[in-house]
Formats: sequence, C-alpha cells, structure tokens
Amino acid sequence: MDNSVRNAIRLQPDDNVVIAIRDLKAGETADGIDTPLPRPIARGHKIATARIAAGSNVYRYGQIIGQAKADIAPGEHVHVHNLGMGEHRQDYGFASQNAPLQAIGEERSFMGYHRADGRVGTRNYIGILTTVNCSGSVAKFITEAAEKAGFLDRFPNVDGIVPIVHATGCGMSGKDEGYATLMRTLSGYARNPNFGGILLLGLGCEVLQIPELLAGRPMRADGMLRYMTIQQEGGTRKTIERALEALEGVAEFANQQRRAPAPLSELTVGLQCGGSDGYSGITANPALGHASDFLVRHGGTTILSETSEIYGAEHLLTRRAESVEIGEKLIERVRWWEDYTARNGGEMDNNPSPGNKRGGLTTILEKSLGAVAKGGTAPLRGVYKFGEQIDLKGFVFMDSPGFDPCSVTGQIASGANLVAFTTGRGSVSGYKPVPGIKIATNSEMYARMSDDMDLNCGDIVSDGVSIEDKGRELFELMVRVASGEKTKSEELGFGGVEFVPWQIGAVM
Repeated sequence: MDNSVRNAIRLQPDDNVVIAIRDLKAGETADGIDTPLPRPIARGHKIATARIAAGSNVYRYGQIIGQAKADIAPGEHVHVHNLGMGEHRQDYGFASQNAPLQAIGEERSFMGYHRADGRVGTRNYIGILTTVNCSGSVAKFITEAAEKAGFLDRFPNVDGIVPIVHATGCGMSGKDEGYATLMRTLSGYARNPNFGGILLLGLGCEVLQIPELLAGRPMRADGMLRYMTIQQEGGTRKTIERALEALEGVAEFANQQRRAPAPLSELTVGLQCGGSDGYSGITANPALGHASDFLVRHGGTTILSETSEIYGAEHLLTRRAESVEIGEKLIERVRWWEDYTARNGGEMDNNPSPGNKRGGLTTILEKSLGAVAKGGTAPLRGVYKFGEQIDLKGFVFMDSPGFDPCSVTGQIASGANLVAFTTGRGSVSGYKPVPGIKIATNSEMYARMSDDMDLNCGDIVSDGVSIEDKGRELFELMVRVASGEKTKSEELGFGGVEFVPWQIGAVM
C-alpha cells in the first residue's frame, strides 16, 4: 500500500501503538484508531490503539518497549510522560535461530587498494598517528606544512594526509583495561587498509610509549611505518622538518598503489545509527539490515556495535548466535556494561538522548529494537572487544559505547573500510580514513539537509518503496563508494575531529 495516503502505521499485528507518519492535529482520527485525537501528535511519535492499563506492557515491533506508568486511553500520545522502562528480563534462546543465509553466486567486485597483508582498502591515505594528546598539535602542524608546500602535488594517487589526534595517552594507568583498549585502537588504525602508510608520532615521556605499541614486531606487513618523538628530534620545528623527510618515502610508496578489482568479501562495513528518531526502526535501519545481508551473502563482513544501544534487544542477537558460546560472550559484555554504568553513577536507560525523544523514541528498549534492525538477519558469527581485529567473515558484533564517534573509531580500529550511518535528526560527521555513507530515515530531514545526506530512506513511508528495494539501492551505493565515489561527508571535509578512543578508567 502507498503509505502516502495514510497518517499512521502499525508495525506488527500485536502492537498496541501505531506510529504517526505525519504531524496530526487534535480532533483528527489516526489510522487504526476510532477515537479522535485529544491533542496534536508529531510524526514519528506513538499513539495508543486501545486502553493500556497502568503497569501493562506496551508493544512496538511485536516486542515490549516498556510499561505504562499510568492508564493510557485510545488515541492518547504514548511517550516519556506515561511510558517507562519497567523490569528488563529476556529469554536469550541462545543459538536457536541461526540458519545461514544463502550465498549469492554472482561474482561481484569493487575497485580497491590491495595491501601486503591481503586486506583491501577503499581509500589511500597517509596517517600521522599520535600516541598522546601532547603530540596532537605537532601532527596537525606537519599536515599544514605539507599542504602549504604542495607536498601531495607529486603524489596524485594519495588521497590526503590525516592527522589522528586524541585526548589521551598519558595521565592514565599503564596496565589496566583502558590502556589495553587504547593500544588496540592505535594498533588497529596503523593497520587499517585505508592507510597506504603511517607516521607514528609521540612526545617521548607519555605513558603509552612507542616501543610498547610496536612491541618489537612490524605493525604493517608492507613496512610503511615510520616513527619519532618530539623530544628526541629536538622540538617542534625540527620534528616538522624530519617528519616531512620521512613522509617522502611513505608517500612515494603509497603513490604506487592503484585501484584494482577485489571481491566483495574484502569489504568490512561498520553499521551505525545516530540522531535516531521514530522512523529509524521503520525505514533506514531495516534497509541497512537488508544491505548488510546482501554483503554477508557475498562473503563480506558487517559490524554491529553500540552495546548500550542494543540493551533490551540483545535477545534477538543471542538467538542468531552461531553457538551458545558466542551468545554468552555477548551477554558477558552486556553484564559488563551494567556494572560499568552502575559504578560510574549511570544507568543503562539514560538513553535515548533528548533529540531521540523529540523524534519519538521513549525508552532504550524501543531504541535498541530499532537499532538492532541494522544487523539484518544473518547469523552472529563473533563478538569482539573494542578495536579488536576482526578475523571472521559475516555478521559480527564489536563492543562499544553508543557515542557515535567513539563507536566508529572502534570499528575502524577493528578493520572497517567503509561505514554506513543512519540518522533521523541529521547527524553530521566523517571518519577519515574511512568513507561514511549518511542515510536519512525521513524525507523531511533529507530535503532540509540534502547536502549532508547520501541516501533517503524516508520514501519507504512516503512513497511505499519496499525495504528490499531500498536495501538493494544502499548496497549498490556501498559498492560505488568502496570503488572511489565520494560521499557527502568526504566532499565537505569531515574527519578531522572524529577520532575518539574509548577512555576507560581513571584520568590521573
């Protein structure tokens, strides 16, 4: 049915709410409800279809999204004023629904950069990777000096120089979980196939020392890693001069790289959502899930993350786990998060954000059910820590916060060479060295922010486009971007401030 003639939709037959798909006025009658609306309802928000008694479950997607905090009448707005989290218990059904997807026999490829370790990049950048915040400014000075001198004019096959700067690396323990996480993150970036070479830059006296990071072994199979410390080189100006000399060899090597056909099995896509709204779980997220399944069927890898934003929907993933052990590993991460938030004075339902709520989302259960749709239907093949190298093909999960730049940072460290990012409110960001595809959940935001959005999924509601057709469209866009087509975020120059390692532990 063409949804453009409707004003509300029920997502599953057992749901006791419908979702407004346009702004509704008081006195109007929403589809599926006989009672006139007592007050206006914004698009993306929920409307009760029948009386819901206080303490009763509220259902969306055929799943519990919370309990009524008071009696709710038919036609009444269901939101934060009358819907709460309630008790959170799940039947995990480990490995009970993990039938493999049928492989696609069609030979498909993208044009990528083949690296010495066998992986394939979708971009060809040079990175200046900093061990500590104290070397961040100098990394930027080096980049600015190279740009001013026209350094890359002689290396047309290099996409650019990316200073990877951050706010940590010192004032921390040198042996705790936070230290290990940062080590994994920096090592993963150094190995990411979208870098044709790396300059590793430290200050010299920081907690995270370059020799510890290198650990006496080559970090890159092609040997294209140079390193120095500002203190050893004799200060800022001498470091800039020495760095430009070191980058000559790196750039010459990277410039020799050419795009060549690579199987789609060499694509690793980070699945993300940010600035979600009431449409996210209806349009863009399930469309991305369909595209994820397409890629998995071609032998590729997709990474779902944001552990704090699968909370309440983890039972859908544990059922898809290939084994009980994989499902239990995911729940171990959930339990870690429950402890982590509790000991830091937080709670797992401190999400959704104010913007999410304005867009129609109420509880973390509701948000998580929509967010998990990004992962499609493929079996869950593995669960990884933040920044841990992904060594499996197929659909996997990487533990991370729900804070988008931090979560994407972990995915790139784990090996993602492409990011697909759905947004309902209009998130703007980019993630050098990895291109990010921005996917709008609703047509109104897409029209308003078309300079930032690569694809509109709002037409699933407004024009009746099928999720399958939109997923196929998104999949083809992924292949084109992997082959070199620029995204809107790339054209705008995003990617300079979105490297955000996960800081765990005391800052001292």
